[in-house]
Amino acid sequence: MRKKSIATLLYIVSLLPYWLLYSISDLLYILLFYGFKYRKKVVYSNLTNSFPHKTTDEIHELAKKFYKFFPDLLVEAVKMRTIRAEEVVKRIELINEEEVLRHFAQGKGVIGVTAHYGNWELGIHRLSLMTNYPRLVIYKPLNNKDFNDVYNSLRCRFGATMVPMKQILRHIVRLKGTPHISMFVADQTPTYQDSDYFMEFLNQDTLVYTGTGRIAKMTNNPVVYCHIGRKKKRGYYFCKFTTLVEDPSVFKEHEITELHNRFTEEMIKIQPEYWLWSHKRWKRKRRS
Repeated sequence: MRKKSIATLLYIVSLLPYWLLYSISDLLYILLFYGFKYRKKVVYSNLTNSFPHKTTDEIHELAKKFYKFFPDLLVEAVKMRTIRAEEVVKRIELINEEEVLRHFAQGKGVIGVTAHYGNWELGIHRLSLMTNYPRLVIYKPLNNKDFNDVYNSLRCRFGATMVPMKQILRHIVRLKGTPHISMFVADQTPTYQDSDYFMEFLNQDTLVYTGTGRIAKMTNNPVVYCHIGRKKKRGYYFCKFTTLVEDPSVFKEHEITELHNRFTEEMIKIQPEYWLWSHKRWKRKRRS
């Protein structure tokens, strides 16, 4: 019953026009930043530690830009419930989809990598509309099962298959030797059971997932980064693909992990406000 109520509410809100959704977003910015001060300590701490050379005023301006963008993500995610395919194509421009399609033409699968940057959620819809080959989106299940199920059904509207992290190997093995793309949002915080590899990321000692590199080497599939950036016009984005690894077999352990995290880091440094700064990214520390 609760799941049905959540689904119904999302559907009703998703029917609102964009101008009204963005008016709601403007109100949410005021409430989150000035009222509830949503995760403000986390955001400011993350920004300060990531950019130690920036002044207090500069950090404050970055935080405000993030809090203005974050509500847009929320309302745009809800809109995914009823958005039409042609509207998705209009709102996310694929700059060079041939960079992925050439791997498919060679009969290869693709290990896709992205981050919680730009509108990664709408990116699932755009990826789904780019090809009819299997599109796997690897995700970390939410603690709230009802919301997890409702949101995954929303993400799958145009043919994506949501795969929990723990099940990725069986899917990869099943698709071995056939064109497909497995998309990893690879900047999440692992548990100590999932990874023991630390690297410097945004000036901080950071526990990172290594699964992308391990699976790439296991399958020998190329690794392609999906950079979803925001255009100047509100609600519009671009997606640019970059092949980071053509032949995983020539890379040593953790080199692929280092490579895609460095790419994410440089992307964030250019326009920091579009990364998910409210995430407790650095809550895991090295064990003594």
